[in-house]
Formats: sequence, structure tokens, C-alpha cells
Amino acid sequence: MKCSRRWAGARPTPPGDKRMSRPRGFIEDYRPQAKTRALLASVGNILRLYSAQLPLSIRQIFYRLVAAYAYEKTEQAYNRLIELLNKARRARLIPMDAIRDDGFVERAIAYYDDVADFIETVRLSAQEMRLDRQIGQAQRLVLWCEASGMVPQLERIADPFGITVCSSGGTDSLTAKHRMASRWARAGKPITLLHLGDYDPSGSVIGSALAEDLKAFGDTYGADIEFVRLAVTAEQARQLSLPSQPPKREGNSHARSFIGEETWQCEALDPQTLADIVQGAIEQRIDRDIYEAVVAAEANIRQDVFSRFEGLRS
Repeated sequence: MKCSRRWAGARPTPPGDKRMSRPRGFIEDYRPQAKTRALLASVGNILRLYSAQLPLSIRQIFYRLVAAYAYEKTEQAYNRLIELLNKARRARLIPMDAIRDDGFVERAIAYYDDVADFIETVRLSAQEMRLDRQIGQAQRLVLWCEASGMVPQLERIADPFGITVCSSGGTDSLTAKHRMASRWARAGKPITLLHLGDYDPSGSVIGSALAEDLKAFGDTYGADIEFVRLAVTAEQARQLSLPSQPPKREGNSHARSFIGEETWQCEALDPQTLADIVQGAIEQRIDRDIYEAVVAAEANIRQDVFSRFEGLRS
């Protein structure tokens, strides 16, 4: 039996067109069947379990469903999940911001109401003043991920250490690789790039091209760049029993150079496990005493700067 749904803001279906129009805006009346409600309950459990890593991508939710709830691991099932979560968010059954949608770019313009607003903004910004938290370290760490959608999760881990997170989304930008190598040369210390990407034909080519290009540009400009494949590796995948699939060889120009009969996506990693891998890699490569001394100095300087701005209030 088909359930009745009323979609707020939906485009009207033209007369004679039997296709149901896609929802627009919020869905005011959504009555999913029992099987769908059970699946949404599982999604809710996943979002609560990984609340510290939100927002998650739909691909991450998909792999958690496969691992923990025996959800069908096919591309068709993944596409059905996309449609379901679209409706569930429109129906307010799942928070909009709990799931990450990639692709949108915004360049906001900063403005102020008046002079007083500007002065107050500057004064309050003193509370957020930070030093370079990698000062004094033997090397400068950088995180680079294949999937740009993973940047917010990685940034949450890297930010306290003053570590930059980079991604150009899939195939890496030649312009970006050249710019970063040139910038790192001016940093005056060795760079260790911690890389996260898929273990598949495309991910293998992307990772090797990134490492080779950065090293070549770095050699030209005098930058000492070390490339470390952090995740996902075949060893990690097998140790963690990640869901795999055979490499897509037909029509894939990258498949010829790929060695292996299994592939794994980085988003198949449990979000907390991914966070632990990144955190552990950072902790292994920093001098904790130097780091804590910089953070302590930063706090003292921040208080001094903020007190100087107090006189601007009127």
C-alpha cells in the first residue's frame, strides 16, 4: 500500500505525468513504512555514536550500516540510502547539519554595522589570538586527504596542534601542488605530509602523483618533503575487516597499474578509528613539551593583548 505524502514547496506534477515530483523544502507529512523506520533508527544510532565526529558523509553512514547492521553493500543500496536520507532530513527526522553535503562553495564578505561594531570585533578577536603551535618542532606536519568532504573531521583533530588540512577533492590540482611546495620551501624546515585516501586504482594513482609532484617541486624550490601514507592501507583494511570490493578494471585507465584484488574506501574506516589513527600519527611526530610550552605562552600573550584592547571600549 502506498503511503500518502504532502511535500511542502514541491513542484506540481504536470497533467498526465505519472512521475512523482521530487520534494522541495520540508516534507510536512512523511509516513515511512516499518522497514524504513527501522533503517532510520539505525542511522540515528550511528549519528549518536559518532556525535563527536559529526557531520558524517552519507558514504560513512553507509559503511557503518554495512558493518554494524548488515545493510546491503551495493551501489544501488547506497543510492537508495541517499534518497532516504534526503527525505528524512526534509521531514526533520534527522538534523540537517548531521550529514555533510560536498560541493557547495561560499565566499562570504566581511562587513560591520558601524565603527563601534568593528572595534568590538577586533577587541573580541584578541581572545582567539594564536601563535604558530608548530614553532620549535623539528618538522612541520600537514594533513592531506583525497576526499574534500573529510576536511571538517580532520580539521577538528589537527586544529589544536596548528596543523593545516589540505584537499583538492579527488584528482589533485597541479596549481595547488606547486603553490604548496613553494610555500613549504619558505617555511625553512622539513615538511611531513600525512596522506589519507582510498585504496583503489584511482586512489593509488592520485596518491603517487601527489607524492611525486610535491617532491619534484620541492626539490626545485629547496623544500624537504616527506610523504607518509596514513590511511587507508591494505594492512589496516585487513586488520580492521573493512568491507571491500574488487577493483573496477573495465574502462578504468588507472586499473592497469593497480596491484591487488581488493579495494577499500577511506570512508569505510570507523570515524573514531580514523580519528585515532590521525591523532596517533600526530602525537608520534611532535615534541609534547615544546608544544605545551607554546600553548602556555599563547595564553599569556592572548590575555595581554586582550587587556590592551579593553581601552577601546566606549
